[in-house]
This record gives sequence, structure tokens and C-alpha cells, in this order.
Amino acid sequence: MKTILWATLTANGNYAQSTPENPPKKEALEDFAIHAKAAGNFIVGRRTFEGMRGNGGPGPFGDVDVVVISKNAAEIPGIKVARSPQDALDYLQQKGHQTALISGGADIHNSFLGQGLVDEMIFNVAPCLEGKGLNLLIDKENYQYKHLELLDCKPLGGGVVQLRYAIDQ
Repeated sequence: MKTILWATLTANGNYAQSTPENPPKKEALEDFAIHAKAAGNFIVGRRTFEGMRGNGGPGPFGDVDVVVISKNAAEIPGIKVARSPQDALDYLQQKGHQTALISGGADIHNSFLGQGLVDEMIFNVAPCLEGKGLNLLIDKENYQYKHLELLDCKPLGGGVVQLRYAIDQ
């Protein structure tokens, strides 16, 4: 199964965090919806899912399989709760998906990266700087270096630039 990590970064490389004063760029959200529908799924952490869900209903993702990774969340009606990145991938593979879209939460992204479970990365670089932010890490303990192959680079509009990389395995 091909795994694609999707994230929005700030121009200075931090993991972009949304606030009411700094909402996500609509171009990045539209791009996420396109990728989620193409994959037919996305994997997300519980806190990010709760933020996405807002007032409850299925929203624009009613037709995709959503997997929430949480070690202690109770059942979520209509949503698969997985306990680990590998559990999430196993579930999607059993459902017949060829691609898994890993969409959110820095902890979720870092878990997949740290376990070597990412084949490609899509970074939407937002035109802003963030003073204090989260980083994507392949290993929190040791210095590691992974080579990437640039697959595509394109403007999405609104100053957002998308970079798509393959990770050399």
C-alpha cells in the first residue's frame, strides 16, 4: 500500500497550526479534499479529527473512510478508531484501498515517519512565518538524514506552493 503524508507548512518550515486568527488557507483545504477523495480515505489523530469535525456531521468527507488514531479514544460512530499507525494501514488495506492519506496531527505524522511508513510527502507551503511551531521529525533521538526525490512542484493559488516528494527507502 502506498502511503502519502499530507501537511501544510509555514514558509520557515514549521508545521502550520490553525487558529481563529490564522485559519488554514482555502487553497490548502481544497487540495486536501481532492487528495482525500482520490485516496478514498484519510488517517488523522483524535485532536485533529475533533477540530475538523466541528459541529458533528460528516461534512465534505462523508464518502471517504476516516481512520482516527488514538490509544485511548472510545468508539466514534461511523469512524474507525485504530490504536497505531500500522493498525490504521492494515484496516485500510483490508478494505481494499491502494493508497492511504496521512493527514494530520504532528504526532501522527511523526509516528508514521519514525516507523518508516511513508512513501511520499505532499507539503503545501503557506505564505506565512510562525515564531514557535511543531516540526516533522523522522527520529527524535538520533540525527538521521533521508534523501527525497522531488516529484512535482506547483502553485495552488493564494501564495501556497505545493511540493511533492518521494522518500528514498
